[in-house]
Amino acid sequence: MNSQIISLFIDDELTLDEKIEFVEEVHGSKPFKDETVALLRQEKLLRAEPVECIPEGELKSSRLRILRFLRPVALAAAAAAAVLIFFFFPFTARQIPETPYRFVVYRPDVSRVDITGSFTGWNAVPMRRVGDSGYWENTFSLPQGEHRFTYVLNGGERLPDPSIPTREEDDFGGKNTVLAIGGRAA
Repeated sequence: MNSQIISLFIDDELTLDEKIEFVEEVHGSKPFKDETVALLRQEKLLRAEPVECIPEGELKSSRLRILRFLRPVALAAAAAAAVLIFFFFPFTARQIPETPYRFVVYRPDVSRVDITGSFTGWNAVPMRRVGDSGYWENTFSLPQGEHRFTYVLNGGERLPDPSIPTREEDDFGGKNTVLAIGGRAA
């Protein structure tokens, strides 16, 4: 877990509060500090420009041969370490912002309305009757993107949302409404 948070710190993917917690942890834990410094040094090597040539006069030829051999080996080792860190240490998913969306349907002639859709796992969720007005409502927090849904009247009849014109046929011969949050439906 430490390597994961260190990587997020190195890549500047922490919030300011998370950075404060990170610095406090580094300050309070020598092993955590040592791991952080080691990974920062490794990152420095990965980001460094490769050395193209070494002046002949500065090194003896035997040292020059060793350095020419070690440079690609060191770069390969650093790259392999980076790949291992990337694949074996899971990164936390960034939180996708959600938008509250109020679903409303006017059906004074029914005794029950449920909503089912991609955002409910296609499970029927009851709508709330709004007094004696004939309106039914429910609010869900939805991430940006397209969402499919339909209303279920009295536990059986399916009704696409009459206020949203974008629809598509489902696999059962019915129609689902396509709602686009933060964009347009295709």
